[in-house]
Amino acid sequence: MLTLDKIYHAKYVLQDEIRQTDMIYSPTLSEQCGCEVYLKTENLQVTGSFKVRGAYYKISCLSEEEKAKGVIACSAGNHAQGVALASKKFGIKSIICMPDGAPISKVEATKSYGAEVVLVPGVYDDAHNEAERLREEKGYTLIHPFDDEEVIAGQGTIGLEIIDQLKDTDAIVVPVGGGGLIAGLAFAVKSLNPSIKVYGVQSTGAPSMLNSLEHHKLEALASVSTIADGIAVKEPGKNTYEMCSKYVDRIVSVTDDQVSAAILALIEKQKMIAEGAGAVSLAAVMFNKIPDIKGKKVVCLISGGNIDVTILSRVINRGLLMSGRQCSLTLELMDKPGQLVAVSQIIAGCGGNVTAVLHERSNEGTDVNGCYLKLQIETRNFEHIKKIKDSLKKGGFKVID
Repeated sequence: MLTLDKIYHAKYVLQDEIRQTDMIYSPTLSEQCGCEVYLKTENLQVTGSFKVRGAYYKISCLSEEEKAKGVIACSAGNHAQGVALASKKFGIKSIICMPDGAPISKVEATKSYGAEVVLVPGVYDDAHNEAERLREEKGYTLIHPFDDEEVIAGQGTIGLEIIDQLKDTDAIVVPVGGGGLIAGLAFAVKSLNPSIKVYGVQSTGAPSMLNSLEHHKLEALASVSTIADGIAVKEPGKNTYEMCSKYVDRIVSVTDDQVSAAILALIEKQKMIAEGAGAVSLAAVMFNKIPDIKGKKVVCLISGGNIDVTILSRVINRGLLMSGRQCSLTLELMDKPGQLVAVSQIIAGCGGNVTAVLHERSNEGTDVNGCYLKLQIETRNFEHIKKIKDSLKKGGFKVID
């Protein structure tokens, strides 16, 4: 049974090995979201994620015999780095099974800590199955990423820190994959102050804990698909499910586009990098997914910052579209001199910036003298987009998209 004493013991063990990450108040995000937004910056943790807390504490609790045999883990990336770093500090062998679609940056970072990486075709759950097979074959100790009492206790130390840093917290919003983070945090927080609300957030492409809680039984998804690879888990843990049922107030979901917008907001407004899984908490607050937090002190747990730079550029583009900072327009024109100039003048007059132009002749069934003009435009917000469209229509142009 998990106890508060065990979480305090984990805090003691971890005090010289990890950072007590900062709690940052964001005036700009608070104004946008209608509540006092505080960011718990686990993306600035050692290894770039909260996962090192649970991994290190679990390995510290192993017997000398278990340490001698070595450890094995399965991970989409962040748990892998935590296990690899902890294993290196204790001087033991570590083997990490990772999905073959894990970001290259996470794979290489895991190797840099001295772990042996085994890439497994599929997603997290496939990596878990391979890790179980190797554990039985070689006698390694499995360091589970979430469904383990010591791992949960390690993650619960974040709850202790949040209460120390912001004693009048009203709500904490937490990313959820397998549930280890929110289980430990919710247990710690509710044990010390039951009035604090704890909300979980999953991706709409991987709502395993959300579905399980709604249907009051553990459920496995047939597949998962989300840019938040750190929480792309088909089935939550048995222990974490039970603890979430008891201690978590509600779990909601956000889309990949909403996550992209949250990542972009953190970059622009906080000069902070978060991965998809790390930004889901802010996405839920930004897009009003959580009831009854208006005007309250809300902590968004930014759980990790290990995003692949190749993915980051695509995420930024999606975030620009979601926030009205970029739009695509298609106009149907008469194919005659001066049309492009007239369109450009109207857009420039509205303060828009054209970044791409595609001119196409009309298709069969349209005016033989007609053409299509497709534009990519940098804009300020959705009101600005509407202003540009209205001005083009007022200028006599037909906006079809």
